[in-house]
Amino acid sequence: MSEALKIAIIGDYNFTYNSHHATNLSLDHAAEFLELEINYYWIKVNEALQFKKTVFEQYDGIWVAPGPYLNPFFLNGVFKHLVELNIPVFATGDCFKIFIDYLITANNMNPYGEKLISENLVNSNHFERIDVQPKTASMERLYENCSAVELSATRYSMYPQLLEQLIGEFIDIEAVNQFDDPEIITLKTHPYFLSSSFCPQISSTRDLPHPLVYTFLKISAELAGLDSQLQE
Repeated sequence: MSEALKIAIIGDYNFTYNSHHATNLSLDHAAEFLELEINYYWIKVNEALQFKKTVFEQYDGIWVAPGPYLNPFFLNGVFKHLVELNIPVFATGDCFKIFIDYLITANNMNPYGEKLISENLVNSNHFERIDVQPKTASMERLYENCSAVELSATRYSMYPQLLEQLIGEFIDIEAVNQFDDPEIITLKTHPYFLSSSFCPQISSTRDLPHPLVYTFLKISAELAGLDSQLQE
């Protein structure tokens, strides 16, 4: 029997939230598309905070799921561990802002405690349509045969000087939205650490798995040495 890909999903799972249910389904869609055997495990945020590096390293990839979180502050501690790993990390939804906040704090980018990121610009608890505009060749290829319209419950605007510092030292902007705010970012110092402000899992289907999700699984399989299972 082929070895199964092991994916940890960090989040406070609630079956009543569409984004949580869609996270599971999108992994199934992508695994079927790639002809991969996959096992995924939801891990509560407060439990992940207690993990040592060796526990995280038992997984082939880690997905930080959207909230709500019982204690969002705990995610800062989780991100501290994740940026030190050499396994793929995928973060979607409202943890996007928490990750940016972590980078600001960890690198002492806001010594005077100024407000550098807006509050959520999406009204109410509903999803809004986001037009994803790729900024890199790799992201253009991923969206070549995929709709660039995504659904998001979170949207943030960043202070220009903060964005300039982040881009210069810590992140690459892979795509922006129609308001020219970052929607997809990657971490410069990590083999594969991608975060999107929107929820790609919402628009994934069995017939058309979302390219961000299947790319996360594909890279996880390759780095885990399971690439021989991938379809040609």
